[in-house]
Amino acid sequence: MIADLKKDAEQRMGKAVVAFQQGLKKMRTGRAHTSLLEHIHVDYYGTRVPLNQTANVAVEDARTLSVTPWEHKMVQVIEKAIMSSDLGLTPVTAGSVIRVPLPPLTEERRRDLARHINREAEQARVAVRNVRRDVMNDLKELLKEREITEDDERKAELDVQEMTDRYVGQIDRMSEDKQKEIMHV
Repeated sequence: MIADLKKDAEQRMGKAVVAFQQGLKKMRTGRAHTSLLEHIHVDYYGTRVPLNQTANVAVEDARTLSVTPWEHKMVQVIEKAIMSSDLGLTPVTAGSVIRVPLPPLTEERRRDLARHINREAEQARVAVRNVRRDVMNDLKELLKEREITEDDERKAELDVQEMTDRYVGQIDRMSEDKQKEIMHV
């Protein structure tokens, strides 16, 4: 019973860390990277699909991404999807190839990104702590129903706290690394 609670907590905390990590991938660091466009979806014959399922996304140089649609009629649709995304990028079309130049990051924009990373990291830490709270409540319920002993509850609480500290530490390290990467000129 306790092992199941711990296993569930481990999975849920891991998902919070993975979600934070995926969010960090979308943040621009000044260098072109294909993961920047991963979350963009396009309308493909009436269905919303990820951009990488309708086109080839590649890094052309340090500040340019190239998107080559598999069908010529998708050029305008993809261009519109990139423009309407929250990335603030302006694609340039040359025939059937869409180039996405990344403007250089200003110091002010770098600071804004660092603050945004801090907010995202705090949300991830809160998600991990919420999992801990849920498990602690479940343990108290088990103790109240006399399904576990007080010693088992205390040991399980310590284990869950240790697990929480480990995942919060991972989030902090990822946040610090990304901030250093963004602030590096």
